[in-house]
Amino acid sequence: MSSWIRWHGPAMARLWGFCWLVVGFWRAALACPTSCKCSASRIWCSDPSPGIVAFPRLEPNSADSENITEIFIANQKRLEIINEDDVEAYVGLRNLTIVDSGLKFVAHKAFLKNSNLQHINFTRNKLTSLSRKHFRHLDLSELILVGNPFTCSCDIMWIKTLQEAKSSPDTEDLYCLNESSKNIPLANLQIPNCGLPSANLAAPNLTVEEGKSITLSCSVAGDPVPNMYWDVGNLVSKHMNETSHTQGSLRITNISSDDSGKQISCVAENLVGEDQDSVNLTVHFAPTITFLESPTSDHHWCIPFTVKGNPKPALQWFYNGAILNESKYICTKIHVTNHTEYHGCLQLDNPTHMNNGDYTLIAKNEYGKDEKQISAHFMGWPGIDDGANPNYPDVIYEDYGTAANDVGDTTNRSNEIPSTDVTDKTGREHLSVYAVVVIASVVGFCLLVMLFLLKLARHSKFGMKDFSWFGFGKVKSRQGVGPASVISNDDDSASPLHHISNGSNTPSSSEGGPDAVIIGMTKIPVIENPQYFGITNSQLKPDTWPRGSPKTA
Repeated sequence: MSSWIRWHGPAMARLWGFCWLVVGFWRAALACPTSCKCSASRIWCSDPSPGIVAFPRLEPNSADSENITEIFIANQKRLEIINEDDVEAYVGLRNLTIVDSGLKFVAHKAFLKNSNLQHINFTRNKLTSLSRKHFRHLDLSELILVGNPFTCSCDIMWIKTLQEAKSSPDTEDLYCLNESSKNIPLANLQIPNCGLPSANLAAPNLTVEEGKSITLSCSVAGDPVPNMYWDVGNLVSKHMNETSHTQGSLRITNISSDDSGKQISCVAENLVGEDQDSVNLTVHFAPTITFLESPTSDHHWCIPFTVKGNPKPALQWFYNGAILNESKYICTKIHVTNHTEYHGCLQLDNPTHMNNGDYTLIAKNEYGKDEKQISAHFMGWPGIDDGANPNYPDVIYEDYGTAANDVGDTTNRSNEIPSTDVTDKTGREHLSVYAVVVIASVVGFCLLVMLFLLKLARHSKFGMKDFSWFGFGKVKSRQGVGPASVISNDDDSASPLHHISNGSNTPSSSEGGPDAVIIGMTKIPVIENPQYFGITNSQLKPDTWPRGSPKTA
């Protein structure tokens, strides 16, 4: 068991990792060029013999090329050219180093597909000229060109400008050869008629209404004469440009609201560098509610919405057709603003069934308005199935003349709708009243039943057979017994025959026999039940027996 754990625990994980590393090196070795060494992310070629004569490439269609982030080449005197397609397969390349080699020429589009390239080191090669077009699309943090025999010309003035802009200490180590083959520090190089260009964009007011058209004009200057082009980014609206020498124009037609906030640039470029002049396009358009959904519950209930409009639209909510005056319990919240697009929600704090209903959002500005409606159901009515979806009652919200709420300022309200806290409190009070009424009804009913039974026991007109459960014994006739009497003991109040009396208004004694008691107007023959009264015959008082009657049964 211990051996199984040893080979299926961390040790096994390390073993598998080592195996995958070996496989990676093996695959890279199979595709690696001659005279180079390769790993999963790196290629280095530093052995001068036999050396390489072309830029190193992995096997065609190899997936490993995308994973290469660094290429290091040194001491390769026969490597002179980097062609346009030599580096394009290494799309993940970040660091390129070619030092102490014979590099003389780099194609203009050699690094066109290497947008991740950040560090380039071409130290001590045979470069005599290098155009800035190789690198203008790259965001380089380091470009080292020390030790190359550059020719003093306008073609390398961009290197001087770049080094001065970055205040690099390597500027002092850059030299060029003049016509006399004399080394001149690049920092001291002065070339007549060789300077940076300039661009000037003559733009009218770039605030335009949606659907309209606009024309931009630009002029450029410089020596050498610069090329001019327009950088419109991802402009959606239809556009076309015209260029004539140092003048150009750009016409944008049927302007879309999606282009509001986008930047348009006029660019002038020559051998030394480039310059640009830019403007931002502002498009005014009527509001559009692009999104309105049923409420969702998170920390608060939220009716989410998205509204587009410029200038920013004013928002107003309606509840069941009446103006919804917002408060701290129900208010509009804008969570994300993206230039002309607003993402937010109508936030409700603990809504109840009283808040169920139709919610309408109206967004408007000076160019128009838009509205959408959503039905919201937060909880069912008390005593009604939540799925029954009953008709919502009309809850009146009066219009006190408050202005429509502007975006981003919706929580400060002078007229507030009834608080949901008050609604909850009222509901709890109603439930308490219902409970008290039910309990009181049950207690009252029980009291009425008890009173009825007591009344029935005292004044019943039924025979004694029906009251045998009160403790009376079996009724039987006794001969030779005196007049009717009442069974009694010392505590008359304990007897069920309490208040039974012999009166003058009773029927004849012959109707019930000699041994009888009178209940109401009826004489009923009875015998006592000693077990019920808790006494025996011997405990009865002698004077309770009729004269002449025996004392024992």
